[in-house]
Amino acid sequence: MKLPVVPSALTAGAACTKASAAVAKDVPWEQRALGLDGTWASSAGRTGGSGVTVAVVDTGVAAGAAALEGRVTAVGSAGTDCVGHGTFVAGLIAAAQEPGVRFAGVADQARVLAVRGTDERGAATAGSVAAGIRSAAKAGAEVIVVSPALNTGSEDLTAAVASATSKDALVIAAAAPDPAGSGTASPPAPRDYWPASDPHVLSVLDVDAKGSHPDNAPMPLRADLTAPGDGVVGIGPSGKGHYIGSGASLASAYVAGTAALVRAAHPGLSAEETAARLTGTAYPADVPRLDPYAAVTSVRQGATAAVSAPATEDPVHLATDPQATAAGRRALAVTSLGAAAVLAVAWAAAAARLRRKPSADGS
Repeated sequence: MKLPVVPSALTAGAACTKASAAVAKDVPWEQRALGLDGTWASSAGRTGGSGVTVAVVDTGVAAGAAALEGRVTAVGSAGTDCVGHGTFVAGLIAAAQEPGVRFAGVADQARVLAVRGTDERGAATAGSVAAGIRSAAKAGAEVIVVSPALNTGSEDLTAAVASATSKDALVIAAAAPDPAGSGTASPPAPRDYWPASDPHVLSVLDVDAKGSHPDNAPMPLRADLTAPGDGVVGIGPSGKGHYIGSGASLASAYVAGTAALVRAAHPGLSAEETAARLTGTAYPADVPRLDPYAAVTSVRQGATAAVSAPATEDPVHLATDPQATAAGRRALAVTSLGAAAVLAVAWAAAAARLRRKPSADGS
């Protein structure tokens, strides 16, 4: 049965997203590509993010979603989700595996803080996102994932990010907006989006099952990490059925879930050190690819972190002219990978090589 698409916002007059009658019973390609089974089987990965609160700044999170039962706390009215996007993102982060279903969130024991960063129908402004980030930090979230990617920022939004980081919260955001419609129109020219372009934010770009940024999807000028975000499976605001979605906001959810695992397994790490660990253990590429197993399990002699100090390298800058942009997209692709199963094998092999590779200090 074909899975319905989860919207990022509702058009004028559209009803709230209905429960899906379709259930995904196979392991989604993105879970295989990220090697999550191996991550969960590791001693560090078995924490499931327990004790860590991840704030989802989005359309709200349905507190009654079965796969998140008992682990959702809401700020104000954010415990309801007419659109369904925020619940979908929260599920990628923390959904528990249910009987007969192979889908699960990255950190299935993490707590979710629902924070509305949009209006009830999914429209976001710099003011609404800034208010959401402030609320998340005030509530004590250790990880804050922001789904909206705005064309312009504001002083208030910059100040909200600064306030969150001062409270040792790791802010993760979509490097570009989710694609709208069928994707047949030409994408806009690459540009900065907010709050992802803030240097204190970990920005995440989506890749598809071939390892490349999807054609006709919005492109940023910079990104820190990539993660699966095209045609990924997740939960909805009601019922036990599943949906499918695409976009950098969903890739950001995988990074946020991994951050929860890292902060649970290595509680001595600061938010900045956690970000450095995520980027420092990522699979090397033009835009490094998230490697949950390495991020959670890597150690250095005499230290609890994979890195001892925040990374000092500038984030990856992407091409701005059409010819260079096309070349950049080709460089993002994983050579000769034509199917999700092949990509999964390649990512797993790359992660294994990364785990065997000694670091500069001999670990």
